[in-house]
Amino acid sequence: MRSARRRCGHGVRPKRKFGRAVSGMVFCLVVGQLLTVQAHEKHRHQPSSSPPRETGKAVVLDRITIPDVRLVNQDGEPVHFYRDLVKDKVVAINFVYTTCSTICLPLGANFSKLQQLLHDREQQDVRLISVSVDPVTDTPQRLRAWGEKFRAGPGWSLLTGTKQKVDTLLKALKVFTPDIQDHAPIVMVGNGATETWTRVNGLVSPATLAEMITNIDRVPTHSSAPQEAQRQ
Repeated sequence: MRSARRRCGHGVRPKRKFGRAVSGMVFCLVVGQLLTVQAHEKHRHQPSSSPPRETGKAVVLDRITIPDVRLVNQDGEPVHFYRDLVKDKVVAINFVYTTCSTICLPLGANFSKLQQLLHDREQQDVRLISVSVDPVTDTPQRLRAWGEKFRAGPGWSLLTGTKQKVDTLLKALKVFTPDIQDHAPIVMVGNGATETWTRVNGLVSPATLAEMITNIDRVPTHSSAPQEAQRQ
């Protein structure tokens, strides 16, 4: 009788262990799926060309050629990107679109605060530029309404244009992404006179951006004749 119970017990225990093992496997699979979904959501707006992760750490870019594409500002006026907005100027550029409800809002708020900081420091000659990554939707009127939310002043240009020309600009600046929802919160700070450019996470503090602008404005000027020839 005792041996029979042993045999029965010996037969029951593996089943219990097997059931526990299956339950454990199911739990691990569910957790794995949740972590996968969270990782995917975390990386939205952060493509392979995403900005540096370290807060406030700027990356100096190799010399780039800024195309002189013809775009339209928030007032419906045609502008040539290089000759009218960048040449011989210190600029800060971000990339937004008006239907964006995530990173574009803090990007706009940062530029609004930066605009005030530059005014307080008497650096009104610095130009702020916001380029729409969704030019098909973003008309000058939509950009003007978006800019009004952040009190965009005369020194802040919001740009749109044909998709072909905007894409040409974005690719030259190395910020193009096929899906606009994947665009990264990048700010580029450049000195058009010295052809010096840095890139930083656009969600750093406005004070950090202002300091970058001050530093890049001190870079010695050199001839940009070769770059001018490539823009033609």
